[in-house]
Amino acid sequence: MRKRGRLVRRAAPEAAETDLAIQTHGLTKTYGDLVAVDKLNLAIRTGEVFGLLGPNGAGKTTTILMLLGLSEPTHGRASVAGFDPTRQPLEVKRRVGYLPDDVGFYGEMTGAENLRYTAALNGIERRAANDRIGLLLEQVGLADAAGRRVEQYSRGMRQRLGLADALVKDPSILILDEPTASIDPAGVAEVLALIQSLARDNGVTVLLSSHLLHQVHQVCDRVAIFNAGRILAQGRMSQLAAELAGDQLELEVGLDGPPDQVEAALRASPGVVDVKPDPHDPGLWLVTGPQSIRGHLAVDLAARGLGVRHMRRVGDELDEIYQRYFSRDEGDHGNAA
Repeated sequence: MRKRGRLVRRAAPEAAETDLAIQTHGLTKTYGDLVAVDKLNLAIRTGEVFGLLGPNGAGKTTTILMLLGLSEPTHGRASVAGFDPTRQPLEVKRRVGYLPDDVGFYGEMTGAENLRYTAALNGIERRAANDRIGLLLEQVGLADAAGRRVEQYSRGMRQRLGLADALVKDPSILILDEPTASIDPAGVAEVLALIQSLARDNGVTVLLSSHLLHQVHQVCDRVAIFNAGRILAQGRMSQLAAELAGDQLELEVGLDGPPDQVEAALRASPGVVDVKPDPHDPGLWLVTGPQSIRGHLAVDLAARGLGVRHMRRVGDELDEIYQRYFSRDEGDHGNAA
């Protein structure tokens, strides 16, 4: 993806800025007896990339539609850029760029023409729009396809065009519903890098809805794990892992040396309560103990003549956190039943 320029934000909107770009209190949406979103409480800070993570059908898109003012909540309330989406949907739409999971364009028009149409709908002067559109198409890797009709675009190209379309009006908040759907791996990396730069360099707040754990882990400052309309947990990955771990910590430790010597050294370290070889890798060991062992284990092993080549807390990876929260949630439901 070529980057000859950088997007520059306009002056901040007249509405008072706060530390929270998006906030919900008890946001609920029901369809008859079906509870699609259940008492949702979110607090998304200005300028952060926040991941709404959950399987298809978890209620993520329903939540997004309520935040955009496209669906009215049954109960509760929301604030987006300081406005109530239900009462002030046009104010919200002026400040929020939205990429749906299945973006639609006029197929007979070119990519650039579709973006000019969006710019006109948002009252952007033609010359300013053309300058911005050229930079956006370059940013999302479609500069060479700007003059082609969108009906000739692949789904991945349409998704990239959708990201550019969401940015045309220079939003302060960007809401992306499965933004990397059907994009090739190289394109995914470029889109994720653009999302990060928008937040870091331009101060754009990004709400990213996805079921793809690895991608969310790469770009999000914080995540909310979402299932059956409810938030199971939210926070930084390290916070979620610590909550699951409680007082006990399990470390994956990589050491070279005779297994008997390595195991003896691990067991001799203060606080270690259990040591097991990793069943898949003879050079890795699973060490259990209180949270405090993380601070001194490597030093203790070095004093015994062993160098640590790898150490991480088991459960720090998002897929591990995700699966454990889901397992716990299913257990809670089973107990309730």
